[in-house]
Amino acid sequence: MTDVLANSAGSRVIDVTSDAARARIKARYRAEGRFRAYGLVAVGFAALFLVFLLADIVIKALPAFTSYNLVLDVPVTAETIDPKGTRDPAEFGQAGDFTKAVRDALSLVVPSMSDRNSRRILYGAVSSGGSDELRRRVMADPTLIGKTVSVPVLVTDEADLYYKGLVTSKTTHSGVGIATPSATTGAVTIFSTSNAFAEDVQVLKQTLRRMGDEALRDAGRASLALKSVEADRRHAIEQAAAAKASGDAGRIATTEGQLAKIEADVATLGRRVAELTATGNGLIKRFEQTGALETLDTAMPSLLLRINGGIVRANSLGNDRIEGEVLVPLASTADAAAGTWSREILATPESNRKLQDKQVAVLEVLRDKGVVQSAFNTRFFSGGDSREPELAGILGALVGSALTMLVTLVICLPLGVGAAVYLEEFAPKNKMTEIIEVNINNLAAVPSIVFGLLGLAVFLNAFALPRSAPLVGGLVLALLVLPTIIIASRAALKAVPPSIREAALGIGASKQQAVFHHVLPLAMPGIMTGTIIGMAHALGETAPLLMIGMIAFIVDVPTSVVEAATVLPVQVFLWADLPEIAFQAKTAAAILVLLGFLFVMNGLAIVVRKRFERRW
Repeated sequence: MTDVLANSAGSRVIDVTSDAARARIKARYRAEGRFRAYGLVAVGFAALFLVFLLADIVIKALPAFTSYNLVLDVPVTAETIDPKGTRDPAEFGQAGDFTKAVRDALSLVVPSMSDRNSRRILYGAVSSGGSDELRRRVMADPTLIGKTVSVPVLVTDEADLYYKGLVTSKTTHSGVGIATPSATTGAVTIFSTSNAFAEDVQVLKQTLRRMGDEALRDAGRASLALKSVEADRRHAIEQAAAAKASGDAGRIATTEGQLAKIEADVATLGRRVAELTATGNGLIKRFEQTGALETLDTAMPSLLLRINGGIVRANSLGNDRIEGEVLVPLASTADAAAGTWSREILATPESNRKLQDKQVAVLEVLRDKGVVQSAFNTRFFSGGDSREPELAGILGALVGSALTMLVTLVICLPLGVGAAVYLEEFAPKNKMTEIIEVNINNLAAVPSIVFGLLGLAVFLNAFALPRSAPLVGGLVLALLVLPTIIIASRAALKAVPPSIREAALGIGASKQQAVFHHVLPLAMPGIMTGTIIGMAHALGETAPLLMIGMIAFIVDVPTSVVEAATVLPVQVFLWADLPEIAFQAKTAAAILVLLGFLFVMNGLAIVVRKRFERRW
């Protein structure tokens, strides 16, 4: 508009050639360029955050898709598996001791661990469901009784995490010089001819100095807090004295109570300062000492020695020796030449991990025996939920989600489309229909937890439908997404050109025929779009399902809509709340399964929508 001028005759003249006009045009182009740049930056940030989110989920989920097993040659003896000799799977499936068969096979792999405590640690490496695969194979083929079966045995979640390197980082150093152990079991001293442990001593010294400095800094902070509390104590003493002088019994009781609390805080902080100071000074004193053996406690990184086929944990060390405990018996006390023995340092202190050094030694021995194998975790996709992380699967929640979505779709799609067709095409325009429309719009914005409370009161309490069933979950979610489908369907019906209706009526069709034969098919793409949005909304809902009991711990995979089940969002919620570290990967993997389920469901809906799509 600024480029249009008026001349003396009153006619309009467009100024596009002057310098001012060119400058204004350039300014508009620059503004448009900045606007496009802002848009691209916004889209770039959104894409970056999305990629970061998906990458983070995928990286965290990867450990859940593999699992470690011990591939053991298990002797399937009749005495252990089928003591009655019936060869009936139903009989020995209940009476057979498959766990004992697996443990016997494990003892054959590591015969040196023969005492009771060692065997307990050895057997602890196997999951409580480790014999399930052996049971399945023998029950499927009873002729295996009396033979030796090579079967994968699942390890515990902690062992699985250790083999994946998620428990602690480990560094291995080849031994230098000749190392000589003093014993093969129990307490042992290992001498080195070349100060092989001097580097470890220096690392330990630095650790002691760092820990000592941290303790003294904590003591300093506690001392400042103590001074502040002591100032409060002086003020409280004055208040108590003033209260006594006033003779007010209530005030006296209050001030004395406050003073007693402050006195307790002073005493606690005083002890804390003394403890931290003593600890810090003690650690620094150990750092400054030379020549003496340094003690390794559970708050420090662990040092393990592999020598003569065994494993020794160092409890104290000097430059040329260590004193420790034999975790795996040594084959002999013979001299070990340089390069034939090694030192392994576990960075995470034993006190900060569930897997103790003895268990780590057992796992390393099993790996040395070559029985440890990584495989794709089929159990995750074929099993139900479990309290044991290594046994937990997603199939139960996946089937529960599918059944719940099926119930939701069967209920809300015909009801939603029918309501939309009536309100848009047949309902009279009066106060009643206006009230209905307003309430439908308001229901679309009601918090989902309200629908959960409604389902609890109506479907469970009034109608006594089964708790935790996909039927009830589908009913609640149908109520939740019904307004969305009605609104989207009405918009799709409105978008059909009036000429379609008029043409149908013009050739003699009734109003019903015009709507159901012509308008509704043309509106189906829009209706399917609304249905996709509604079903995606329902699939991600958790709060209403919690109210109807679908948070229950369900192990079995449901086979009908009236059996107890859970759904994927609730399964993610449950696993995310568990303390076991292995469930973190399971949670991320379950999120990927949920996203995959959503993509498949939406993909099918889009295919159906394309089949009905018409252009004019």
